[in-house]
Amino acid sequence: MIEILDLTKEYSGNKVVDGLDLRVEDGELFGFLGPNGAGKTTTIRILTTLTKPTSGHALINGFDVMKEPIRVKSQFGIVQQHLSLNRELTVRENLELHARLHHLSRAERKERIDELLEYVDMTGDADQLIDKISGGMKRRTMIARALIHRPKLLFLDEPTVGLDAQTRRRVWDLIRRMNSDGTTVFLTTHYIEEAEALCNRVGIVYRGKLISMGSPLNMRQKLGMITVETKDNGHTKYSYFPDREAASRFINELKVSDKVVMRQSNLEDVFVELTGQKVMEE
Repeated sequence: MIEILDLTKEYSGNKVVDGLDLRVEDGELFGFLGPNGAGKTTTIRILTTLTKPTSGHALINGFDVMKEPIRVKSQFGIVQQHLSLNRELTVRENLELHARLHHLSRAERKERIDELLEYVDMTGDADQLIDKISGGMKRRTMIARALIHRPKLLFLDEPTVGLDAQTRRRVWDLIRRMNSDGTTVFLTTHYIEEAEALCNRVGIVYRGKLISMGSPLNMRQKLGMITVETKDNGHTKYSYFPDREAASRFINELKVSDKVVMRQSNLEDVFVELTGQKVMEE
């Protein structure tokens, strides 16, 4: 569904995307992770035809992003991080406007809008003004709008930012449902547990380069399935082990009185070890 070959984007001699190679399969739920400034947003802007690369190639469902932008735009929908709904319109009117922009006929518009309102559980709120609905409902409206033209690929840029835990999980369920219904999902998120919960595979990008890719479980196995946290002069040290037995031997040999924590490793451990940064650091 997505094929990126030696993609580079420079600004004033600075390579924001640096020789990126990436392939996302049809039907995949793929997570694209990296600290701020790693090149995630620029890559998405290139894939969605908003930014021209300095060099390299990018294809969406076989169509060249640079040579066939109109065909490419018909293949994807996008849910941006920031609210981009028309606040003066109702939920239904926002969907109606987007359907008209995609040249759906009157009959198609009504059928598709009703179908999507039911799909995102918004039928009862269709005539509410955007300013009158909750943050989670706005996100679901944006997802419905992005699906109006039945795209094969959906870009989700921080889809649950600012939502409470319960609402986030509801959006997660919707993302899983879309993916199981055949939509390829390309997800960026600052919530590492979100990528771990949702994604078949994740790619970690750092300073414009892809530095690791695989399933969350495979990445954890490479690092070590068990994490031991120890304190040293107020600083926490992290050590990784293949199993609890090896971790226990390590703990028994320690000569410290500070608190020691043994736990399962997670994708955030992998991320920090690879990049040396928390996901939201510059």
